[in-house]
Amino acid sequence: VQLQASGGGLVQPGGSLRLSCAASGSIFVINDMGWGRQAPGKERELVATITSSGGTNYADSVKGRFIISRDNAKNTVYLQMDSLKPEDTAVYYCNANIGTTRWGKRFDYRGQGTQVTVSS
Repeated sequence: VQLQASGGGLVQPGGSLRLSCAASGSIFVINDMGWGRQAPGKERELVATITSSGGTNYADSVKGRFIISRDNAKNTVYLQMDSLKPEDTAVYYCNANIGTTRWGKRFDYRGQGTQVTVSS
């Protein structure tokens, strides 16, 4: 199982970016999916999560600015980021709880990070 994130880049304050993360491999079921981030010198932060039925949760720091969504048919999770601030600068990574068989255990997987830089 692999998680491939894309969509990072350099954006000015107040701008927008949309991150995508596609899960691939031998997948039977994907439960919760989410996005986290880590800025230099700071601890990792969970930014947003979404359940398989679409229930969402957000960190206080991004509420009202970020929207997480998913396309279950494509095994993909998205993060729409609006009104970006310099303090949103970080490496963003996706994660997912995945089961590869009907009766097997579910494991947490994390994709490689994608850099988001908010600067003028």
